[in-house]
Formats: sequence, structure tokens, C-alpha cells
Amino acid sequence: MKAREATLLEFFEQNQTNQFVIPIYQRLYSWKKEQCEQLWDDIIKIGGNDKMNGHFIGSILYVRVDDTHSSPLLIIDGQQRLTTITLLFIALRDHLNDEDEFLKKFSHQKIQNRYLINSDEKGDKKFKLILSESDKDTLLSLIDENRRKPSEPSVKIMENFELFEKWISENTDKLETIFKGLEKLMIVWIALDKGKDDPQLIFESMNSKGIELTQTDLIRNYIVMETEVKKQEDFYNQYWRAMEENFKQSEKQSKREDLFNKFVRHYLTIKTREIPNINKVYEAFKRYQQERGIETETLLQDLQKYCGYFCQIAFKKEADKDLNKALGFLVDLEMDVIYPLLLELYSDYSDGVLSKADFIPIISLIESYICRRAVCGLGTNSLNKVFPSFTKHIQKDEHFKSLKAHFGYLTEKQRFPNNDEFKEHFITIDFYHFKKIKYFLERLEKFDTKEPVDTQKCNIEHIIPQTLTPEWKRDLGENFEAIHEKYLHTIGNLTLTGYNQEYSNKSFQEKRDMEKGFKQSSLKLNQSLKNLESFGEKEIEKRANDLADLALKIWTYPKLDAETLEKYKPKKDKKEKKVYDLSSYNFGSHSRELFDILRKEIKAFDERITEKFNQEYISYMYV
Repeated sequence: MKAREATLLEFFEQNQTNQFVIPIYQRLYSWKKEQCEQLWDDIIKIGGNDKMNGHFIGSILYVRVDDTHSSPLLIIDGQQRLTTITLLFIALRDHLNDEDEFLKKFSHQKIQNRYLINSDEKGDKKFKLILSESDKDTLLSLIDENRRKPSEPSVKIMENFELFEKWISENTDKLETIFKGLEKLMIVWIALDKGKDDPQLIFESMNSKGIELTQTDLIRNYIVMETEVKKQEDFYNQYWRAMEENFKQSEKQSKREDLFNKFVRHYLTIKTREIPNINKVYEAFKRYQQERGIETETLLQDLQKYCGYFCQIAFKKEADKDLNKALGFLVDLEMDVIYPLLLELYSDYSDGVLSKADFIPIISLIESYICRRAVCGLGTNSLNKVFPSFTKHIQKDEHFKSLKAHFGYLTEKQRFPNNDEFKEHFITIDFYHFKKIKYFLERLEKFDTKEPVDTQKCNIEHIIPQTLTPEWKRDLGENFEAIHEKYLHTIGNLTLTGYNQEYSNKSFQEKRDMEKGFKQSSLKLNQSLKNLESFGEKEIEKRANDLADLALKIWTYPKLDAETLEKYKPKKDKKEKKVYDLSSYNFGSHSRELFDILRKEIKAFDERITEKFNQEYISYMYV
């Protein structure tokens, strides 16, 4: 490995015949306005200060593709800075006329030939910087006006190029300052020895400026860097890129990355029976593969399979209408902790091991468990242990019965609240400040309705308003303060409406009889209000009881007979059988290296050979 300090322009000029190539596995260009603005301000600042000799902007880590002098340089780290500087060069080139020249080294043609293209090459080889597929054509079309712009240009490339165009046009009197600033930008370039250095380890340890890499960025780079070069592109396109495409169903890039990170965490929870720290998913993933000795392609195939399941659930894309509806209710609860169990069940369903007739009731039972616990004020912390443990209790021949029985055996903080506990809390709790109040009201509204009303634009309405008018005080009677305090935010006083502002603090009779009032409402929640003459303590209590009875039908308690309970009774004092893997053995570095060679040769001998990890040894046998 070699490392040198240099100006950014020297780095370009010293590698005049080399093309900078961003590997396919690198993340797309993603600098935002803030990062570009910071770079621009730094350039103006140092360019206008003769006392400042340089300004460090980060590192550029690369490896040569081959040993020739003109070998392409694969940029392992630093692509965001290189791309941004290139966009600035394009904007400066376009702004300058043929006769313009600054500092004897910056003109339209000199910028073009020194920093954007290699005029000795043809085709794509002439371009100084080649980005990954999604960004490549957009950048090249900006450099070469004869090149057709893609039908869907890269948004970030275009946005930031236009920013630089705008800033340059607003600072035409500072062009020399800009070029002086560019001359002072400093980097440290790090050239790796392809045969000796591990790009992945060095990449991990570097704390570069710019945008922090996500856990999935690190995993992607790890997987592809660990793959032999000739297979990298195939693996990336066939597996990883296909997974990234799945997550494009989410509109926001940040949301996609967050979901992808969460998915990998759920996947590892399934495989390891432990929940990784959300900020250490990459380390857990790497450890999982290395300790289990899983081949990269095998791991990618399995990861892609579960990714498909996750996206079917998370984006509500399940083909079966009934199943999609049931899963959708769980998705709307936004409970990440349920996904490992859901993914295992979905896998069984896809494999034909779990029937739709059992899968839907299981989903409903999970929803009931979560909702009842939320209403009864039972915390979510214990659920981190509850749901991963469920997979141990699944009997593949009787999924529903075995899981239902397991719910029945949960006690204390993990308990499944019974009907009495649930109904009592449902009627009396402050529902208005409940995080998922609209979810509960929408479920009550749409339950057992063939043509439910669209409630997306509806708001939460207090029937007795939050601010009492003289009319309301009169209607509630002399105990109006106590009634208002006790019932204001309870379920009996809450409903949905699209006319919240119009209702305001109006009297009950006005809310009932006005245009679009309760009498004209098509919402099921408002049907019982149509014929009431007044609305007070008695009416609230009756409505709350009616809604609670409906809630008992939606979020049911598992019915368990004695025979089923006995059959699936947890076995006490039975030690769980220890599972062994490669991490169970104390290899020295040399012995592990020898073992890996031997293991590979044994497996290659005949595909029928299986490997078994025992307490004291590893055995191989024909099956």
C-alpha cells in the first residue's frame, strides 16, 4: 500500500492516462445541496485567502485493475468527492469562452483535456470518470454534448450540476478566486497492492468525509469485494441489484436504505436467533457468514429469497387479496419486532408447508396480541424476546394450534390480555393521545364491511369538544367539569370525520343536523349518533361499551381447549440441544487455512458428501 499527500489537481494530472472507475457495487452518487455548498464555500474561502496554502477534503482509495501504466483505477473510497468536483469542472468549462483563461492553466479546452477527458482515447475510454450504471450516462452526457441524455437522468447528478451552474453565474467576478481555491484542495491518495492489501478491511477502517455509509452499503461492498473479480458483476446484478430494485417501491431514498437495513437485521435474527444491534448489522452479517462457512452465492440466494418475502409484506404486494389484507393490518402497526416471525411463516407458506387457512388466523392472532397489549399498557420491550422465541414452538404440521397454545402459556409481562382486562382498558384509557388511535378507529370502522368508506382524509373528532361552550355545559349538566375530564379522550367520545374544522365546538344537535353532519355521515362509527337527542355521560358509556364489544370481535382472544394446551405444554428443564458450527472450534490461523483447503477439496469430491459439526470433531459422510 502506498499513501501520498497531493493536491486534487495533481492527482488528476499525475494519472492523466488512467481512467477513474467507480465499481458497480459502490452506492449511487448521493451528495445533497448541503455537501456541495460546504465544498463551494471552502473553495471560495481558501481561494480568497493568500495565507491559506491548502485545505484537506478527504482521502481517495483506489486499486489498479492491472499492472500497466495506463491501468484503470478502481475507486474504493472517494467517489462522492471525485464526482462532485467533476460536476464543478463541467459547469466551469461550460461557462468559459474559448478565449477565457485564468492562472495560465484554466480555460475551456484545458479543463476539458486535463480533468474531463483523455483525448488520446475513444468511446467510453476517453472519459476521465466512469460512474456506476445508474449515474454513468447522465454524467457522460454532461461532459459530451453529442451524447444522448438518458430518458431518466440521475436526479442528484442533475441537481448538483445545476447548483454549480447557478453559483458560477452569480459569482462571475470571482472566477479567479474559484480557480485558486481549486488549486489548494488537498487529498491523501492511497494506492492498494492488489495482491497484498485487503481493500475491504481498509475501506471499513477509513473515516472519510462526506456521507456516512449505511450498514447495507458496508454489507454490499463486503460481499462483492470478497467475490472473485470475474463473478463480481454477475453477483451484483443477479442478486444485490435485484434486491435494491425491490426496495425502490419506497419513494424516498432514505426510507429505502432504512428498510433494507431493517430487513437484513430481521434476516440475521431468523438465522442466528439473536437480534443484532441496529448499528452493528454489518458486523453481525460478516460474523454469520464467516462462522458458518457459507458460500457467498448460497448466502445471496437465501438473502434474496427472504428479501422477496419482506417486500411482499412491507409494500403490501401479496397476490392473494385476503392474505394481503391481513398482512396489511400488521404492517400498519409499524412493529419491527414481528418481522422475523412473519418472514419464517411466509417462507413456510411459500413452500406449501403452511396453508392460507392457517396463515390468516395466525396473522390475526398476532395483531390481537399486539393491540390488546397496547391498550392494556403493557410495554413493547418484552416483545423483543417474545417473537423470536415463537419459532422454537412452531410445529410445522400444526402451525396455528402450536402458536395459539404458546400464546396461551405466556404470563406476566408477556401475557395475552384476556377479554375482561382488554374491555376495561378499552373503555377507560386516554385513546386520543394513543400513538395508533387512527389505526384503531379505522379498524372499528371497516370491520365486517363489504364496501368500507375511504378514511384516509378523515381526522379524529371529539364529539364533546375539547373546549366547552355554554351550550355544552348546559347539556352536560351541573357535573360538566367532571364528565368532561373523565370522558373527553376516551373511545366513547371519539370518532372520524372529514369535517373536523366545520364541526369545531358546535353543540351536539348542530353537529348532528348540519350539512355533512352525523345524520348524513356514511361512516359506520357515526351511525349510532344519528338518532340521539343529546350526548352526555350515559350516551358516552353506552357507545364505549358497544365499541368495546366490537373490538372483542376484531381482536380476539385465543380459544384453547385442555387437550391442545396439554399437547403443546412447554417442556421444563429440558436442555436445548447445542448447535455447533465453525465458531465452536479453536482454530489457529494456520490450521484454519489448512482446514479451509481440505474442506473445499472434500466437498468438491462428490456433491453427495455432507458436513456435520459435532462437539469434538467435524465429520463428512455420503448421503
